Amino acid sequence: MKKVILTMILSFLFTGCAGIPSGLKAIDKFEVEKYTGTWYEIARLDHSFERGLTNVSATYTLRDDGGIDVLNKGFDTKKSKWKQVKGKAYFIDDKTTGRLKVTFFWPFYGGYNIINLDKEGYSYALVCGPTRKYLWILAREKTIDKNIIDNLIEIADDSGFKTDKLIYVEQN
Repeated sequence: MKKVILTMILSFLFTGCAGIPSGLKAIDKFEVEKYTGTWYEIARLDHSFERGLTNVSATYTLRDDGGIDVLNKGFDTKKSKWKQVKGKAYFIDDKTTGRLKVTFFWPFYGGYNIINLDKEGYSYALVCGPTRKYLWILAREKTIDKNIIDNLIEIADDSGFKTDKLIYVEQN
Protein backbone atom coordinates (compact mmCIF):
# COMPACT_ATOMS: atom_id res chain seq x y z
CA MET A 1 0.00 0.00 0.00
CA LYS A 2 2.86 2.40 0.80
CA LYS A 3 4.31 1.79 -2.68
CA VAL A 4 1.01 2.68 -4.32
CA ILE A 5 0.69 5.92 -2.33
CA LEU A 6 4.33 6.85 -2.99
CA THR A 7 3.87 6.14 -6.70
CA MET A 8 0.76 8.34 -6.80
CA ILE A 9 2.52 11.19 -4.99
CA LEU A 10 5.59 11.00 -7.23
CA SER A 11 3.42 10.78 -10.32
CA PHE A 12 1.57 13.93 -9.28
CA LEU A 13 4.79 15.78 -8.47
CA PHE A 14 6.41 14.88 -11.78
CA THR A 15 3.41 15.56 -14.00
CA GLY A 16 1.26 17.88 -11.87
CA CYS A 17 2.58 20.97 -13.63
CA ALA A 18 1.47 19.69 -17.01
CA GLY A 19 -2.06 20.98 -16.61
CA ILE A 20 -4.07 23.67 -18.34
CA PRO A 21 -5.56 26.72 -16.58
CA SER A 22 -9.16 26.25 -15.49
CA GLY A 23 -11.73 27.34 -18.03
CA LEU A 24 -9.33 27.05 -20.98
CA LYS A 25 -9.30 24.45 -23.71
CA ALA A 26 -6.51 23.41 -26.04
CA ILE A 27 -7.27 23.56 -29.75
CA ASP A 28 -8.63 20.51 -31.53
CA LYS A 29 -7.95 19.21 -35.05
CA PHE A 30 -4.25 19.86 -34.37
CA GLU A 31 -1.78 18.61 -37.01
CA VAL A 32 1.61 18.09 -35.42
CA GLU A 33 3.38 17.75 -38.79
CA LYS A 34 2.31 21.30 -39.68
CA TYR A 35 3.45 22.58 -36.28
CA THR A 36 7.00 21.22 -36.51
CA GLY A 37 9.80 23.56 -37.52
CA THR A 38 10.90 26.88 -36.08
CA TRP A 39 8.69 29.38 -34.25
CA TYR A 40 9.76 32.85 -33.11
CA GLU A 41 8.66 34.35 -29.83
CA ILE A 42 6.77 37.59 -30.45
CA ALA A 43 5.67 38.25 -26.87
CA ARG A 44 5.64 36.49 -23.50
CA LEU A 45 4.82 36.95 -19.87
CA ASP A 46 8.03 37.33 -17.89
CA HIS A 47 9.52 34.31 -16.14
CA SER A 48 12.96 33.49 -14.82
CA PHE A 49 14.04 30.95 -17.43
CA GLU A 50 13.81 33.43 -20.33
CA ARG A 51 14.50 36.67 -18.49
CA GLY A 52 16.81 38.97 -20.45
CA LEU A 53 16.73 36.89 -23.64
CA THR A 54 16.14 38.33 -27.10
CA ASN A 55 15.87 36.57 -30.46
CA VAL A 56 14.06 33.67 -28.81
CA SER A 57 12.99 30.75 -30.97
CA ALA A 58 11.75 27.22 -30.52
CA THR A 59 12.31 24.44 -33.03
CA TYR A 60 10.10 21.34 -32.90
CA THR A 61 11.09 18.05 -34.55
CA LEU A 62 9.15 14.78 -34.57
CA ARG A 63 10.64 11.92 -32.57
CA ASP A 64 10.48 8.23 -33.49
CA ASP A 65 8.67 7.48 -30.21
CA GLY A 66 5.73 9.76 -31.13
CA GLY A 67 6.99 12.71 -29.11
CA ILE A 68 8.61 15.95 -30.18
CA ASP A 69 12.16 17.17 -29.68
CA VAL A 70 12.23 20.80 -28.52
CA LEU A 71 15.17 23.16 -28.96
CA ASN A 72 14.69 26.57 -27.30
CA LYS A 73 17.26 29.22 -28.10
CA GLY A 74 17.75 32.87 -27.16
CA PHE A 75 20.43 35.54 -26.93
CA ASP A 76 21.45 36.66 -23.44
CA THR A 77 22.12 40.39 -23.83
CA LYS A 78 23.93 40.74 -20.49
CA LYS A 79 26.37 37.92 -21.18
CA SER A 80 26.49 38.56 -24.95
CA LYS A 81 26.07 34.88 -25.75
CA TRP A 82 23.50 32.42 -27.04
CA LYS A 83 21.74 30.11 -24.62
CA GLN A 84 19.88 27.00 -25.62
CA VAL A 85 18.11 24.12 -23.94
CA LYS A 86 16.89 20.84 -25.38
CA GLY A 87 13.77 19.09 -24.23
CA LYS A 88 11.11 16.56 -25.15
CA ALA A 89 7.37 16.94 -25.45
CA TYR A 90 4.63 14.32 -25.42
CA PHE A 91 0.91 14.58 -26.08
CA ILE A 92 -1.29 14.50 -23.01
CA ASP A 93 -4.46 13.66 -24.90
CA ASP A 94 -4.64 12.37 -28.45
CA LYS A 95 -2.39 13.84 -31.16
CA THR A 96 -5.21 15.96 -32.57
CA THR A 97 -5.42 18.07 -29.40
CA GLY A 98 -2.82 20.83 -28.96
CA ARG A 99 -1.96 19.85 -25.42
CA LEU A 100 1.47 18.54 -24.49
CA LYS A 101 3.72 18.03 -21.51
CA VAL A 102 7.28 19.27 -21.96
CA THR A 103 10.40 18.41 -20.00
CA PHE A 104 13.76 20.12 -20.06
CA PHE A 105 14.79 18.56 -16.75
CA TRP A 106 13.43 15.03 -16.51
CA PRO A 107 11.37 13.92 -14.63
CA PHE A 108 9.69 17.33 -14.26
CA TYR A 109 7.10 18.29 -16.87
CA GLY A 110 5.33 21.53 -17.67
CA GLY A 111 2.16 22.13 -19.63
CA TYR A 112 2.31 23.37 -23.22
CA ASN A 113 -1.22 24.28 -24.26
CA ILE A 114 -2.00 25.72 -27.68
CA ILE A 115 -5.14 27.75 -27.03
CA ASN A 116 -5.30 29.58 -30.36
CA LEU A 117 -3.74 28.77 -33.72
CA ASP A 118 -3.85 29.85 -37.34
CA LYS A 119 -5.19 26.47 -38.45
CA GLU A 120 -4.87 27.23 -42.17
CA GLY A 121 -1.26 28.35 -42.40
CA TYR A 122 0.09 27.49 -38.95
CA SER A 123 1.69 30.94 -39.01
CA TYR A 124 0.91 32.07 -35.44
CA ALA A 125 -0.05 30.50 -32.12
CA LEU A 126 -1.11 31.50 -28.63
CA VAL A 127 0.37 29.11 -26.07
CA CYS A 128 0.01 28.94 -22.30
CA GLY A 129 1.53 26.88 -19.55
CA PRO A 130 -0.19 25.12 -16.65
CA THR A 131 -1.23 28.43 -15.05
CA ARG A 132 -2.04 31.93 -16.24
CA LYS A 133 1.50 33.00 -15.31
CA TYR A 134 2.82 31.55 -18.58
CA LEU A 135 1.81 32.88 -22.00
CA TRP A 136 3.54 33.13 -25.36
CA ILE A 137 2.64 34.58 -28.73
CA LEU A 138 4.58 32.65 -31.38
CA ALA A 139 4.93 33.11 -35.12
CA ARG A 140 6.71 31.50 -38.04
CA GLU A 141 8.23 34.83 -38.98
CA LYS A 142 10.13 37.24 -36.73
CA THR A 143 7.28 39.74 -36.99
CA ILE A 144 3.55 39.45 -37.51
CA ASP A 145 0.79 41.88 -38.37
CA LYS A 146 -0.25 44.15 -35.49
CA ASN A 147 -3.92 43.21 -36.03
CA ILE A 148 -3.07 39.55 -35.37
CA ILE A 149 -1.14 40.45 -32.22
CA ASP A 150 -4.01 42.66 -31.02
CA ASN A 151 -6.50 39.83 -31.65
CA LEU A 152 -4.36 37.29 -29.74
CA ILE A 153 -3.92 39.75 -26.86
CA GLU A 154 -7.68 40.27 -26.72
CA ILE A 155 -8.22 36.49 -26.58
CA ALA A 156 -5.61 36.17 -23.83
CA ASP A 157 -7.05 39.12 -21.90
CA ASP A 158 -10.57 37.66 -22.11
CA SER A 159 -9.09 34.37 -20.83
CA GLY A 160 -7.73 36.01 -17.69
CA PHE A 161 -4.06 36.56 -18.57
CA LYS A 162 -2.33 39.76 -17.44
CA THR A 163 -1.66 40.99 -20.95
CA ASP A 164 -0.53 44.40 -19.70
CA LYS A 165 2.57 42.54 -18.43
CA LEU A 166 3.54 41.11 -21.84
CA ILE A 167 7.15 41.55 -22.92
CA TYR A 168 7.63 42.07 -26.66
CA VAL A 169 10.66 40.10 -27.74
CA GLU A 170 13.32 41.76 -29.86
CA GLN A 171 13.92 39.70 -33.01
CA ASN A 172 16.74 40.86 -35.26
